[in-house]
Amino acid sequence: MSLPQPVPPSWKDLGKSSNDLLGKDFPFQGVSLEVKTLTPSNVAFKVGGTRDTKSNLIAGDIEAKFFNKAHGLVFTQTWTTSNILKTQIELENQIAKGVKLDLQTALTPDTGAKSALFTTTYKQPGLHTRAFLDVFKGPTFTADAVLGRDGFLLGAEASYNVTEGKISKYATAIGYSAPEYAVTLHGLGNLTTFAASYYHRVSADVEAGAKAVYDTRAAPSGNVALEVGAKVYLDNAAAVKAKINNSGVLALGYTQSLRPGVKASFGLALDTQRLNDPSAQGAHKLGASFTFEG
Repeated sequence: MSLPQPVPPSWKDLGKSSNDLLGKDFPFQGVSLEVKTLTPSNVAFKVGGTRDTKSNLIAGDIEAKFFNKAHGLVFTQTWTTSNILKTQIELENQIAKGVKLDLQTALTPDTGAKSALFTTTYKQPGLHTRAFLDVFKGPTFTADAVLGRDGFLLGAEASYNVTEGKISKYATAIGYSAPEYAVTLHGLGNLTTFAASYYHRVSADVEAGAKAVYDTRAAPSGNVALEVGAKVYLDNAAAVKAKINNSGVLALGYTQSLRPGVKASFGLALDTQRLNDPSAQGAHKLGASFTFEG
């Protein structure tokens, strides 16, 4: 029997290998730049910005993160170009082994809008549970859990609105994960949408995956949304990806590590059903992403 894989931190991460294969390293929505640095005093800085090709709007943020490993403390402060101040405080393995406390807050000074999410996480081999309390929305209490044994994974989530006194949403997932492949089935949106995914490491240099989504609310007129893709490692520093969906949109991605800490990615999306349509220029997209880390 194949060795079981580690239990993921969230039920949403069941099928993560397939989601990463089909979702990451396709930067065709615009141009983005990210710079990461780490000081000798364990303070990490990150500056990122993205220019959207369709709207030409530029969005960015600056983040500072302080680590105190001896006390299991991480403090993060973020300021975005939308003038949103975000704060996150994490405390891990201090109350008990496997217990993590997390407080995330956000404040918009211009409008006074605010949010606060308190999370408690408990993890052990074969088990990962979380409880969330959204202080200002509802308040709403959400709990999820993932169980794993011999490669089989089972996850679920439920939210309870304290003010209304009822369960506001629920979802579940089941899957099997092995070193070479993984299969997952999600029931989302109060079990109104179902998603199935498959990931296969064909060889050391080739990965393949697929995902199908069926929304019962769109039936019978709605079809199953299907997407398949693959990734090929050209060498230790370069990889190329391709995917296509049932709408005929073909996406290509190329990632190159230029040197240690410097990575460039380029993405292209083509609507294959409108290649000869002169008015379909907006249907084709081209973008790039650059990451500098020191």
